[in-house]
Amino acid sequence: MIRVTVSYPAVEGQRFDHSYYQTKHSALIGELLEPHGLQRLEIDECLSNGAGKPPPVVAAAHMVFADQATFQAGMAAAGKALGADMKNYTDTPPTVVISEMR
Repeated sequence: MIRVTVSYPAVEGQRFDHSYYQTKHSALIGELLEPHGLQRLEIDECLSNGAGKPPPVVAAAHMVFADQATFQAGMAAAGKALGADMKNYTDTPPTVVISEMR
């Protein structure tokens, strides 16, 4: 299994609508990627870095798929629509990390 983490770095002056991201965008992720093998989705609103200071990222989505091929097929089918929705909640490009779950 793999976990795909899409995180949004904290950038001074950035716009990030957590409410939209947690409701509408997460619903869109599910609608578009579940038919392509999305097994689980978790959405984070980052609060601190553990030492009480601002976090290095403001939000993250964690998606679980069987393997990279399944994820890549899902993104080939739905990536453009998901990317187009980004303007509705942020102006900050995300960082994507794919991890093997053990």
